[in-house]
Amino acid sequence: MGPTKRGKGSKLMAVVDRHRLPLAVDVASASPAEVTLVTSTLDARFVPDLPERLIGDKAYDSDPLAAQLAEIGIELIAPHRRNRKHKTQDGRPLRRYRRRWKVERTFAWLQNFRRLVNRWEYDVVNFLGFVQLGCMVILLRRCL
Repeated sequence: MGPTKRGKGSKLMAVVDRHRLPLAVDVASASPAEVTLVTSTLDARFVPDLPERLIGDKAYDSDPLAAQLAEIGIELIAPHRRNRKHKTQDGRPLRRYRRRWKVERTFAWLQNFRRLVNRWEYDVVNFLGFVQLGCMVILLRRCL
């Protein structure tokens, strides 16, 4: 499918804790890379504390991102890209990458809300509001 009249679409970024509860969500344009959206997602968190570790896929393998997160005290765990020349992580932290399914499970929970499956809202603020409402429902279901 080619681009629509509205553009390439939207990208939903989320930070989830070990219990699969959403800590931060952010909606952005689908054009920029995920590496550039990490800081805005961390700024949009629901809780005041920053996470200790950030587990991401190969798109997060970036030295500037790792340095930027290390300045604020977050350890970046991401598998290396295939074309990377200097390996920066050994196998021990990468074992935590197996827990990335928890983020995917949270996205599956968000897909239970019909309003979020297709983006019907034209304004990104309205869509973000519905995503945050879905996260609140997930938090209430898990905590009560």
